[in-house]
Amino acid sequence: MKCVIIDDEPLAVDLLIEFVRRVDSLELVTTFTNAIDAISIINQSQIDLIFLDIEMPHFSGIDFINAIEKKPLIIFTTAYSNYAVEGFNLGAVDYLVKPIPFNRFLKSVLRAQQIFAPKNLPIETPTTNTPEMEHDFMFVRAEYENVKINFADILFIEGLKDYVKIYTTDNKYTLTLISLIKLENLLSSKGFARIHRSYIINIKHVKSIQKNKVLIAEKRIPISESYKTSFFEKINI
Repeated sequence: MKCVIIDDEPLAVDLLIEFVRRVDSLELVTTFTNAIDAISIINQSQIDLIFLDIEMPHFSGIDFINAIEKKPLIIFTTAYSNYAVEGFNLGAVDYLVKPIPFNRFLKSVLRAQQIFAPKNLPIETPTTNTPEMEHDFMFVRAEYENVKINFADILFIEGLKDYVKIYTTDNKYTLTLISLIKLENLLSSKGFARIHRSYIINIKHVKSIQKNKVLIAEKRIPISESYKTSFFEKINI
């Protein structure tokens, strides 16, 4: 996503620049310390996301949104929490209160990506954690590197809110920031099955099925009622 930072505080701008550089799916186009100067750029350029301060002298972030013709995705960045309701009423993706921790910034970017991606299908926009699918493996973002994971080595995947744990045959797991439903869509044709709102399994590694559980590498994973029928149909039971 092509993004712009608008904030009258130089230190806040510097911090956001550093955060943006750490996220592979963001491309910083430019920054502004004056919202008025940004209007023509936003109206004439293809900008996907704006990190926008609200309290700025002479021309606020709210004034800016009302003045622009094109409406990119907006993430508010402000020291004041009292504008939150108004911000969401204007359709903001998220509302970040300064000082902004990086993990909270990442969560906002993920929300923006989930809104942005459907508008741009079938082209896949690389993100900080979106697997790049090639043949029999994928790459996922973990910490500060892209980790290669072979499909055949995956035992199961566990969802943890915004993160997932990918367990592999070497008795290790990789923690990465991505939605479980996105992995489900990517892996469903590769011999994987969603059996619970929190679990995707590699069918090849199932040792046995015991009532409402599957056994994989000595771990019993629950099968929820909502996924049972589709799972059994997939394995022809």
